[in-house]
Amino acid sequence: MRIFHTLKRLTSFQVIILGFLSVILLGTLLLMMPFSSRAGVITPFLDAFFTATSAVCVTGLVVHDTVTYWSSFGQIVILLLIQTGGMGVITVAASFSMISGRRISLMQRSTMQEAISAPKVGGIVRLTGFIVRTSLMIELLGAVIMVPVFCRDFGLKGLWMALFHSVSAFCNAGFDLMGTRGAFSSLTSYAVEPVVNLTVMLLIIVGGIGFLTWDDIRANKWHIRQYRMQSKVILCATAILLLVPAVYFFGFEFDGLPFGERILASVFQSVTPRTAGFNTADLTAMSEVGQLVILALMLIGGSPGSTAGGMKTTTVAVLVAAAISTFRRKEHAHYFGRRIDDDVIKNAATIFLMYIVLFFAGGLIISKVEGLPVLACLFETASAIGTVGLTLGITPSLGVVSRLILIMLMFFGRVGGLTLIFAALSGTRKNISKLPREKITVG
Repeated sequence: MRIFHTLKRLTSFQVIILGFLSVILLGTLLLMMPFSSRAGVITPFLDAFFTATSAVCVTGLVVHDTVTYWSSFGQIVILLLIQTGGMGVITVAASFSMISGRRISLMQRSTMQEAISAPKVGGIVRLTGFIVRTSLMIELLGAVIMVPVFCRDFGLKGLWMALFHSVSAFCNAGFDLMGTRGAFSSLTSYAVEPVVNLTVMLLIIVGGIGFLTWDDIRANKWHIRQYRMQSKVILCATAILLLVPAVYFFGFEFDGLPFGERILASVFQSVTPRTAGFNTADLTAMSEVGQLVILALMLIGGSPGSTAGGMKTTTVAVLVAAAISTFRRKEHAHYFGRRIDDDVIKNAATIFLMYIVLFFAGGLIISKVEGLPVLACLFETASAIGTVGLTLGITPSLGVVSRLILIMLMFFGRVGGLTLIFAALSGTRKNISKLPREKITVG
């Protein structure tokens, strides 16, 4: 009885964290079972824990090639973990309550609101239903489009391949089943296949834009002026972050490819760091500048209330707006005729600082422990904290300490820094007293 009493006293943020941890641990136990591996052996705890964390946090970093190491049962477990992590543990749990006809309490609605970053509690049940229906419909559509290509190459197994890659792409997970064509090869064997390329890219973009944005689009159609400021910012930021890197990749990274393949490779490598983890090109063959561009995109990530991770497009957009207002000597930052609250700017600055510190600290520690190049290690930690899954090939060879660092970064990147802070400080009261003011010079 005391356990249930304690659970009722948990805040929404603590429930979200416990939900993710519970699913990760359950996935770990299932993946450790002998029937989860092709060889029929018990998978070491750390390997299973790493894989389960990567799946639930929709990252895509792996220590074992998914198709060659895991059995059909193990692959199904991984897919279910991806689906749960992509839509959100709380959203999936709430959908089961809705299907069973159970009444959803105000506390549960508040938790659902925090889980998907909804602006208000009102209408949260309807929004959750919209998220579940839309997600399943889009994933099924993506699978249907890719079925002819995969069935052509793999026979009836292509049905499973199409479904797995559709869910993995929409949830921005980056797990693939292409190991039979080369371990850890991702989608490089489909670099010139337009159906797979375009479908996967669209699924990544749709999943990364965020459910709130799509709900806004559904409600207001082409009346863009009626969109919320957040939706407008997300759409503009997404367009810029897709277009600018694609132009760079086309001009400087893939100049040896034929024109059509060059366009596909450039656009795909611009889309996938936000935050899917698939790749159709050899990332180790790219220049250091190209790798740094991908690294920056991985840190930015997707948008709030989406299947993507990272510090989020809105975080960067808010900081840019604050910088512009400072340059122009304006009192407030704003977008589209709407002022951005000062608390939002402080939250954005906090998130940005947390991501940068953890990303650098993790990369430097791994580099020191493993004796590997700093850039390769920073690329790995950016991929982990951005829940991307792209790698320069060092993940399988990392030691225990480095893997634990990546696990913590993946969890932080998916759950969110503010969620962890608010969960830890839930018992503290807000201090409304003010200290004397004194100026400090910066810059």
